[in-house]
Order: sequence, then C-alpha cells, then structure tokens
Amino acid sequence: MTERGMIFNSEMVRAILDSRKTQTRRIMAIQPEHSELGLRRVIDSKNGRDNGKYFWSQSDACGLKMRSKVFGCPYGEVGDRIWVRETFQGPLFDFDQMDAYCKDSTPFEKAKFCVYKADGKPAPEFFDADDNLHCCWRPSIHMPRWASRLLLEIIDIRVERLNAISQADAIAEGAPPSHPSIDCVSQEYGFPDFSRSWFGQTWQHIYGEESWNANPWVWVIEFERIEGDDHATN
Repeated sequence: MTERGMIFNSEMVRAILDSRKTQTRRIMAIQPEHSELGLRRVIDSKNGRDNGKYFWSQSDACGLKMRSKVFGCPYGEVGDRIWVRETFQGPLFDFDQMDAYCKDSTPFEKAKFCVYKADGKPAPEFFDADDNLHCCWRPSIHMPRWASRLLLEIIDIRVERLNAISQADAIAEGAPPSHPSIDCVSQEYGFPDFSRSWFGQTWQHIYGEESWNANPWVWVIEFERIEGDDHATN
C-alpha cells in the first residue's frame, strides 16, 4: 500500500467531509489518439488482480504500425491511499508553548494543531518565532503529510471521456441531486440535468471552459474515507 498527496479545493473538501464526494476526476497525461484503438484494463495474469492499469494501442506517425504501452494511474492503484492536501495554517498553539516548540517541533506536527480554510473560518492571526504577527493561509501545495486530516482509500480506477460523466457519478463528485424544477434551467447550458450541469460548470471554473470543450480522457478515481485513522492525531 502506497500513500500519495492530492490537492482538493475547499469546496471539494467540504463535500468529502459531508460524505457527498466519493469520486474525483483528473486529466490523463496520456491522451489516446482514437477511442477505437482501445483502452483495455490489464488483469495481472499471476493473481488475477485488477490494479487499475491500462493497455493502450497507438498508431505511429504514419498510421501504419501499432505500438502498445501499459500504463497505470499516477495517483495510485486500488488499495492505495490518498492524503488530502488542502489550504490550511499550522501548527498553531499558545504563545507560552513557544519555547517547547523551538526545542522540539515534532509534538506539534499534528492535524489538531492546524486550522483549515474549508471549515469557513477567517484566516488565523498568529505570531512567529520572531514575534512577528501574521494573518494568512498556507496554500494546499505546501501542506506536509502530518497536517492532513483526511485519508482516502482508492476502491476503483477507470478511464473515460470527461463529458461522458453520468448523473450518478456527477452526484458522487459532490454535485447536488437533480430536481425537475431546476433541470430545465440546466438544459439552457447544454447539460441534461442539474447534477451534470453543476459538475460541468465547476470543472470549467477550475480548469477553464476550453478544457471542458476539449473533452479529454480522465482518470476516474473512486474512494472511500478512512474513518478514525491514526493519521489525524499522530
């Protein structure tokens, strides 16, 4: 089992915390030229295990020959874990603990000494070791493993076109369920229901409208949250 960090914005973190988000989609670095060339799952011949790896056949520059490549999801295999990287600040503690922190910071490197932007709190004010006052968040890209409060286990991996997302999968991405009174509004934007409309517009907000229109191949990573894991308190 391997652990890897993955960035989620505050809205997606809230959806995970509320148990509304159990999937995430990430653009594949390898983009197959033609769907008819096939992306086929590879099953380990020794143990029959599906590790989320794929076999991709691709034509050469002249289109005359075929070459093959087996590749796996860069975010892990089924059974691996993802620790969530989110906007945060920490460690934070009472000023009278500063001497202890300066002597050994290890006991303070725990999620319980952090605050998280996804919780809706304002940016915290704190003094550094030089007695300078700050008020800011730390970007998710800079989150160390010890500060992460959310651990996810990968339970399935597949690939598909971005626009092929189903209504059920859009809800698993954190979208609100559809409702007849609002589905008609969604159709004005070219989406068949509100859930997919929400997902499409959320994707465009993060990656840009051109990314949605390009309809790239994406990794679909399904996960479940690991509850009560020691990572939140160690």
